[in-house]
Amino acid sequence: MDIYEAAQNARKAAIQLAAIDGDKKNEALRAIAKALEKNKHAIEKANSIDLENSEKEQAAMPLLKRLKFGEEKIKDVVQGIQSLIGLEDPVGKIQLKTELDKDLILTRIASPIGVIGVIFESRPDALVQISALCLKSGNAVLLKGGSEAKETNKILFQIIKKATEDIGIPTGWIALMENRQDVNAILKMDKFIDLLIPRGSNEFVSYIMKNSNIPVMGHADGICHTYVDQEADSDLAVKVVTDSKVQYVAVCNALETLLVHQEIAPIFLPKLKASLDQYKVLIKGCEKTRNIIHAEAADEADWQTEYLDYILSIKIVDNLQEAIDHINNYGSGHTDCIVTKNEETAAQFMMLVDSGNVFHNVSTRFSDGFRYGFGAEVGVSTAKIHARGPVGIEGLLIYKYKLCGNGHIVADYATGEKHFTHKKIITL
Repeated sequence: MDIYEAAQNARKAAIQLAAIDGDKKNEALRAIAKALEKNKHAIEKANSIDLENSEKEQAAMPLLKRLKFGEEKIKDVVQGIQSLIGLEDPVGKIQLKTELDKDLILTRIASPIGVIGVIFESRPDALVQISALCLKSGNAVLLKGGSEAKETNKILFQIIKKATEDIGIPTGWIALMENRQDVNAILKMDKFIDLLIPRGSNEFVSYIMKNSNIPVMGHADGICHTYVDQEADSDLAVKVVTDSKVQYVAVCNALETLLVHQEIAPIFLPKLKASLDQYKVLIKGCEKTRNIIHAEAADEADWQTEYLDYILSIKIVDNLQEAIDHINNYGSGHTDCIVTKNEETAAQFMMLVDSGNVFHNVSTRFSDGFRYGFGAEVGVSTAKIHARGPVGIEGLLIYKYKLCGNGHIVADYATGEKHFTHKKIITL
């Protein structure tokens, strides 16, 4: 099947899928979870082929980390599906209801976007998360994974497709594109695809955003910051910063640049270095940082770099405003955190930092759809559109207005014979 036929089928399936009730969708999600667990050895075997091929091609370590899809990852995605099953069915939910006049009722309800095109690199877990979220939110999905995960993506797709179609989900609701040329074809399919979600490197996402007329939801960078304030608990700060950097370095919510207030730096930085040395983290620092701890020299490029590796850039700042200005200048709008005991300082930071996720005294790694209770996420949006931050079910929904009356006509209101009441019945 070529991509155009797949897209046409997805469009037809999306219309049917939008009308399927929540119980049926949950039944399909349970079937996916069961099938993944049943076929875990076959999945691991396919993934080992992809890993072996990537290692032969001397792929970078961050890519290999994202590519690995073993027993733990399978457990994680199954857990995400189970969480998703427990969430209320969002489709058809009334968002507002207004009486425009007697017997003239306007209702706004949540509805699926339609057909979602997802183009992703390296991470097979993204295929499962995205498929499950699209199913729960009533959307059809066209998937295009990277060639490095070809075998893993193929078996995951086959498992999900069979499990859901056996339950009665419309055929064609999910499709996997495997040819490299399909990417450019997808970008031109605005007739069939309603939203594109790219997941991958900075260059990859930027390319998608610049080469399609289809609305794109995503982020090109994950340059996350933590600012350690002068009133921070230094031990707590070491704990938070270490987790933000090393818990999993190859993801977009990992810490890349640390900002430290000049007054706490002499106390805090030696403690932090001792912690990071256990993980062999390479530290790049400004001149003031290098006067306190051993570090390589950081330059302008470091403040603009998403390392996705055991590397951390550190800058000492004079005050809170300098930290905020640095983040708003160099940050990607993803996730930024302040560590401080001063609630007013934290409130000011969280108000003025222009990011989709702003944290106080917690690891940046919490910026995640599953951890937020969304079931899973299709990605992270740094755009200021209907969805921002980790995008779960709500980000895959739009809405429609329904207006019901009894022979009402505009002429009566234009002449003044009738008047609008605009009485709110249900509001958000």
